Amino acid sequence: QVQLVESGGGLVQAGGSLRLSCAASGLTFSSYAMGWFRQAPGKEREFVVGISRNGYSTNYADSVKGRFTISRDNAKNTVYLQMNSLKPEDTAVYYCAAARTSTEAVPRLRYGYWGQGTQVTISS
Repeated sequence: QVQLVESGGGLVQAGGSLRLSCAASGLTFSSYAMGWFRQAPGKEREFVVGISRNGYSTNYADSVKGRFTISRDNAKNTVYLQMNSLKPEDTAVYYCAAARTSTEAVPRLRYGYWGQGTQVTISS
């Protein structure tokens, strides 16, 4: 059974930092591109960033470029999201997702597995 479990969310002041983790199980982790999505109240779920199978390629949404960094450790079946210079508009539930791929591509769509999400709240 595939499971993606996010952790590390919380309440942080604007300008602060937070590091999210996503632990995967029940899949061959290195066969999947991994991504982070978020959904703010009253908004559609949006793509934040993705990383290719071996971490060679990344794809960031314009809104987080220069502030967020995605990384992965295939030996630990874990993907991370380092979030710096946080803004109130970053407040959302953050979801980890996995997309099967045979290349080093970083998709923004067709993620087949999803975690339950972790709440990130940035105070002003």
